[in-house]
Amino acid sequence: MTPILQMNQVTKRIKNKTLVDGLTLSVQPGEVFGLLGPNGAGKTTAIRMMVGLMKMSEGDVLIEGASIATNFREAIVKVGAIVENPEMYKYLSGYRNLVHFARMMPDVSEERIREVVKLVGLEHRIHDKVRTYSLGMRQRLGVAQALLHRPRLLILDEPTNGLDPAGIRELRDYLRKLAREEGIAVVVSSHLLAEVQLMCDRVAIIQHGKLIDVQSVHAFLESRHLTQVEIEVDNIMSAVRLLEPADVVTDPESRTLKLQLEHEQIPATIDRLVRGAVRVYGVTKQTRTLEDKFLEITGGESVV
Repeated sequence: MTPILQMNQVTKRIKNKTLVDGLTLSVQPGEVFGLLGPNGAGKTTAIRMMVGLMKMSEGDVLIEGASIATNFREAIVKVGAIVENPEMYKYLSGYRNLVHFARMMPDVSEERIREVVKLVGLEHRIHDKVRTYSLGMRQRLGVAQALLHRPRLLILDEPTNGLDPAGIRELRDYLRKLAREEGIAVVVSSHLLAEVQLMCDRVAIIQHGKLIDVQSVHAFLESRHLTQVEIEVDNIMSAVRLLEPADVVTDPESRTLKLQLEHEQIPATIDRLVRGAVRVYGVTKQTRTLEDKFLEITGGESVV
């Protein structure tokens, strides 16, 4: 399958500072791809180079084979994007903003405008002036604008800014549906790691301008390392003796033990307790999140 987006050794330097260093990745049709990194990692710089807002020092970005550097017109017509905050004419209605944008693109019909307005849930406010919109409504209008010309690649920088929980869920579900049913590629940069975990198929982590890792969300969350397990028992002291020499943390008040185990060790550990006449009332395995993995990879740097 030919990737919709290819970044080949993309580098950006300003004077003696390297903002993005040899970034190479690809995004397939029908894929929602997350771009993560600590504050100042180079995410927004990378997105600006994807859409031609910033010139690359080295490398190239290809959109369905068309180069942003050497064939900008052919490449950019396949892209819809919101970089940072969507900018609109606030004295015009949301509808007039979309009409104005549609005139700059080929084959955007009145029917398509109505379709995207419905998709982003602005039917009841689309004829109001943008200056009366909340931040979340402006964000939805920006997504509608980015989708008007049916792009092959949709790039959204912090798309959930200003959205309430219901709006975030609607946008997440819509992006996944859009990627799946229309076969477009979606690139999302976000600091809401829980949302990225639910929304994306794969994620890339960038740190200090370099690509640290690219994996499916599932692979990121699968850990070959030890997992913390919490076991509720009737007799803590007997349980600790049976589990020696394991390093066990006890909580007498809740009658629980906490210890690190490999996944395959869990059944044998429970069996040892039961055979030692210790009653087991519950076993809880701590679930790793994308946030846990992100902090582990980046050494605890916060994401923005």
